[in-house]
Amino acid sequence: MSDLALRSLYPEDIHRVSEIESSLAGSSRMFFLEKRLAAASTIPENFITCAATDNRKLAGYGFARVLEGEFGSKSAMAVLDTVGVAPEYQGRGIGKMVLSGIERRMKNRNIPVIQTQTLWSRYAMIRFFAATGFSMATGQIIERDTSPLKIDTTGVLPTIVVRSLRGTDISAINKIDSKLTALDRSAYFASKFREMLDDSGVRVSMVAEHGGIISGYIMARIDYGEFGQVEKAAVIDTIGVHPDFAGSGVGHELLSQLVLKLSSLQVEVVRTKVEHENSDLRNFLSRRGFIPSQRLILTKKIQ
Repeated sequence: MSDLALRSLYPEDIHRVSEIESSLAGSSRMFFLEKRLAAASTIPENFITCAATDNRKLAGYGFARVLEGEFGSKSAMAVLDTVGVAPEYQGRGIGKMVLSGIERRMKNRNIPVIQTQTLWSRYAMIRFFAATGFSMATGQIIERDTSPLKIDTTGVLPTIVVRSLRGTDISAINKIDSKLTALDRSAYFASKFREMLDDSGVRVSMVAEHGGIISGYIMARIDYGEFGQVEKAAVIDTIGVHPDFAGSGVGHELLSQLVLKLSSLQVEVVRTKVEHENSDLRNFLSRRGFIPSQRLILTKKIQ
């Protein structure tokens, strides 16, 4: 007799989740899964997880990150990294059940939007998301490889120093961001600093200095398997340059140093999300080799 129930995912579910993923995709993302489940237990406010069990046996699962401020967004959203159902349980609505469980948890936390990504060629996943109320989002994923940027000396300050992000940089970054956005996103940056400095094994976020003054920043993370990937990729969450240093080459130097560091870490791709109306950022990145990704962004408002 079937006894389906929903609960949160726990670190001890790792082997069963990996087993299901291997059966579905032919490969395991154990490193990513271990990090994600451990982080969900350590910082539960940053994640939403859901597991479907049948007589206590894990039959399906999903997990999402809670974001507030990424890519310039002004409100919180959940980003669904993965949803999976064991082959022997497919066709019984368990995927929809898991997604509904995540959405109920979102409602309880007043999170109004969920997004996800998928390759345009993953037709089964696109059909699943379409059937559960998702539609195309307005933004676009763009990406480039981590080959060196072309040298750009136009208006470049000769004394730009780029270094890794430090915990003490948060005040300067908040000030730059507030000048650029006219918003107080200090809570968002506090969360990002905690994630990048305490919970991430590899630091790839950087700041630029001129004469000892922080003039810009780029915040990025290495993606070891989000959205079902098996290759390493990096995601740029945000980039900002103090208005006083606009046009001085700070943004170019930050991006240049980022791709060099990623290449040394054997990360082959760096990507980010841009909104269609953000033409300045889109043009800046396009001139530095970013092109449209084959990934679709799907979104759903939680009623």
